[in-house]
Amino acid sequence: MTEVTRLPGPVMELWEWQYQGSCRDIDDTLFFHPEGERGAARRRRADAAKAICAECPVLVQCREQALAIREPYGVWGGLSEEDRAAIFADPRRAEAATRRVHVG
Repeated sequence: MTEVTRLPGPVMELWEWQYQGSCRDIDDTLFFHPEGERGAARRRRADAAKAICAECPVLVQCREQALAIREPYGVWGGLSEEDRAAIFADPRRAEAATRRVHVG
């Protein structure tokens, strides 16, 4: 008989929040910049993605996941690539960003 007590438990609970995301039915090109996109066009696209994130019921989980895995691409949890890079550059900001989501 196979020994299963040492196998990892179900992980669905860890990722199930993603089914609640406001971005789930939106074209993902809004959240990830096309190659060569710069300046005002990039800011407008990121701002539109962040507006969707701002109303998302799983903003906290998404942001925490993006920060925890150091997600390098796209808008996640209302943070752009540049926002996360600035946070990663200063660990105190990472703590403050997570705390701000929980409080606000």
